Amino acid sequence: MVSFNKVTRVIAGIAATALLIPMAACGGGSSSGGSAAPADIPAAGTDDGTEITLWTRSPLERQAKNAVKAYNASHKNQVKLEIIPNDDMEGKVGGASQTDSLPDILAGDVVRIPYWASEGIFTDITKQIDGLDNKSDLQQGHIEAGTVDGKEYTLPFITDVSVMVWNKNLYKEAGLDPEKGPSSIDEFVEQAKAVAALNKDGVAGSYLAGQSGGALVFDLFPSVWADGESVMNADGTEATLDNDSMKAVLDAYKELANTTNGLGAGSKEETGATWTAPFANGNIGVMPYPNTSSTALFEAEKDGGFEVGVTPIPGTKEGKTSTFLGGDAMGISKDCKHVAQAWNFLAWLMSDDAQKEVFAANGDTASNIQTLKTAYDDADPRVQTINSVIIDGNGQTPKSAAFNEAFNAAGSPWQLLIQNAVWGDGGLKADNQAITDVLGQ
Repeated sequence: MVSFNKVTRVIAGIAATALLIPMAACGGGSSSGGSAAPADIPAAGTDDGTEITLWTRSPLERQAKNAVKAYNASHKNQVKLEIIPNDDMEGKVGGASQTDSLPDILAGDVVRIPYWASEGIFTDITKQIDGLDNKSDLQQGHIEAGTVDGKEYTLPFITDVSVMVWNKNLYKEAGLDPEKGPSSIDEFVEQAKAVAALNKDGVAGSYLAGQSGGALVFDLFPSVWADGESVMNADGTEATLDNDSMKAVLDAYKELANTTNGLGAGSKEETGATWTAPFANGNIGVMPYPNTSSTALFEAEKDGGFEVGVTPIPGTKEGKTSTFLGGDAMGISKDCKHVAQAWNFLAWLMSDDAQKEVFAANGDTASNIQTLKTAYDDADPRVQTINSVIIDGNGQTPKSAAFNEAFNAAGSPWQLLIQNAVWGDGGLKADNQAITDVLGQ
């Protein structure tokens, strides 16, 4: 059992395919990161009416807007938020870095943070982070993601986790217990096949984003971790996917792919742009899902939509679960001219009060473990279930500067591994080696 505060490799979130840019595009090219923050920054930063610019990705737009709205309403400083389309983020950051025009605060998919931090994108705020009274309560993976040679560059911005969701209405129709989701991979297949057997037009047992490396790691890795297996070695230079648990997960999806209505139409071609839509539209029985999108499901249910069940993602052994702890981390960019004011926003968002106001009050997942434990007593039980996958300490993801190229990028060897294993002839050992070849470069 790994405690929340010891999950030091939690650095990924949902990332659809991204443009690759050369190392030089992020400037620096060193492992020392950007310049250090001034030593005289107050512990809480400076709030003097300065405009602060912030970039973040479109998948987490609602949560980002909530954070900025709350900050702007209570501070003299004002944050100007720019939402970047997910697929445009990589190129925009690379171009801005070359022209010294990065925003004051840059928030990005934590899977990419190790690369950005090593390339000098951020300002060193080690002293400020270490000075936070509640640092040990924060999601450590978002800090670790932006740590290079002992220097800390990032804090959590928005936390996202993967859970299993199911359509209770379809479960009832299929003769399944609508209150019981899958507790093992075998049960996942059984329940998905039961829904598939309804033979309803447009309805399938499950769904898979076959062409989205980021969605695929988010969906599939937790079952491997639940079994106590790994997906990469500790330093992120070697893939370890050639194991029995990964094979069992891949075989499960292959069985569904070979079952009539087992996987929703378009699963093989899904790039990630619409990978949550089939379930949200009521056409999928059961599938892994991002918690940042689950709030919309619960709201739709109140308006007469189908009933939704939520449970942790299981492994092959009944009762063993895990999650992909991810989302966006944030740091002060190397180009920031208002470091003390930018730190005021970061420090504020880490506070217990802000975590409650911005996240707990809106049914979203806080990045503070104490907030998760104390601020959700009146929340929807499904939100409490989502929080539990963090509190139980079993969540993780690998950290590697080459993660994007090996897993998330269009045509990555991981994406090809899934295509081969689910819709092709397999070859796990060779495909695992292809991922290692990229990670080890």
